[in-house]
Amino acid sequence: MADSLIDLIKVLRDRTGAGLMDCKGALLANDCDLDKAGDYLREKGLAKAAKKADRIAAEGLVVVKTCEGCGKTVIVEVNCETDFVSKGDAFKELVENVATVILKNNPADVDAAKELTKDLFTDATVKMGEKFDLRRFQVIEKGDNAVYTYIHMGGKIGVVAVLDKEDAETGKGLAMHIAANNPTYASKADIGADAIAHETEVQTRAAKEDPKFAGKPEAMIQKIIGGKVDKYFSEMVLTEQAYLLDDSKKVGAVLAEKKLNVVKYVRYQVGEGIEKRQDDFASEVMAQTK
Repeated sequence: MADSLIDLIKVLRDRTGAGLMDCKGALLANDCDLDKAGDYLREKGLAKAAKKADRIAAEGLVVVKTCEGCGKTVIVEVNCETDFVSKGDAFKELVENVATVILKNNPADVDAAKELTKDLFTDATVKMGEKFDLRRFQVIEKGDNAVYTYIHMGGKIGVVAVLDKEDAETGKGLAMHIAANNPTYASKADIGADAIAHETEVQTRAAKEDPKFAGKPEAMIQKIIGGKVDKYFSEMVLTEQAYLLDDSKKVGAVLAEKKLNVVKYVRYQVGEGIEKRQDDFASEVMAQTK
């Protein structure tokens, strides 16, 4: 029986990727039935995921995947709890598989994508024991355009840049530039009136608090405020930024020379906007000694 159980544990581990003791416990709880033990582990994975629902998943990977046949490209961010897990092969495989499912099915939104990939995430929880989350994705249709991609720092930042025609050198350089400089807007025309009004209000309040503005004519103050607003947004606009590969030129000038236009771009950085948990190790140790 011992040899038989060991053999069954090996088979179940190969099927599920779960730990040795988890596999042993699942088999013993289900009369050594492999199928029932597999279901048991999956149910356990769902229970684990439920218990971890309030945990913060702010690490992870961004992956970009392209289907040459259909002309679609997907960029996906999947989160986990620890950087250690994000570097492992099992997590990388999870993210690749999630991207493949999304690229194949083109779900309408994140909720639909989560429904399509829920079994992948359950299996991952069984295997790795962490909370995982499909945070976001975009599927980009190539159409008559040219799509260029870039992954930085092993998947911490991913970029898809779409140009209106082929230019591999510029396309790859532009994707690298976007990864490094994180522009908020593609061009000045993309800046909304609300955003301009908000920043103008911020700069106006700052001017009222600045003694250097005291006694200056109102027209001059308004001109200075306008200049500060322009400078603020110019640093956030792709075409106004100094080009990463030739900082003597702005991105807009490089595009004009090549007679290229940016159709769109997508940039994901792992965990951006997620408030990471700040663990107080000393307090945790003290709490456990009481």
